[in-house]
Amino acid sequence: MSFEENREALVKNLLFEKRIISEKVKNAFLNTPRELFLPDSLKKYAYADTPLQIGKGQTISAPHMVAIMCEELDIKEGQKILEIGAGSGYHAAVVANITGENGHVYTIERFSVLAENAKQNLERAEIKNVTVELGDGSEGLSKYAPYDRIYVTCGAPDIPPPLIEQLKDPGKLLIPVGGTICTLILLEKKDNKTKTYNCGGCAFVPLIGKHGYHSL
Repeated sequence: MSFEENREALVKNLLFEKRIISEKVKNAFLNTPRELFLPDSLKKYAYADTPLQIGKGQTISAPHMVAIMCEELDIKEGQKILEIGAGSGYHAAVVANITGENGHVYTIERFSVLAENAKQNLERAEIKNVTVELGDGSEGLSKYAPYDRIYVTCGAPDIPPPLIEQLKDPGKLLIPVGGTICTLILLEKKDNKTKTYNCGGCAFVPLIGKHGYHSL
């Protein structure tokens, strides 16, 4: 099968599993070619529902986890969004598709080689509403704050205070908390108050930085 046929089959399966629920997430998956965010040796696995190694001990998340996170965040068109952990750029690309040309995704990556690679992948996919920055994601990205939505693609020991500070009111923040096995936590900020919700278990590489784990 072609990449497009495999992509359609994956989306059909994610709909059946109720990982994808909304039309906007479904369309974002159909419009984002995951194969463009993988090295040539892994392109044949582009639509396997599994995480894949992308170098520096990092992974591109399994499609079902990207879908779950997009649905939990309830992304709206035109929103300004912060992603912690750019990786290959794929997750940001899906989110950018949902928020549309009037919205923007800022993504921060601690490895310069991955940040550069993500930029090239996004250019190849002709996605123009994503900005890739190099830095410590546990400190957020204050120069573009505040954000309507913030999500983290690595497991943290706790929710970093700068991320809560950089979140709009109202706004939503989604973060895996824990070690290798994490709990996906949704934080909602409204009227200067925050509430957290348990969205289930997950597995992620660790968040390294000032407000994350200090070393592997």
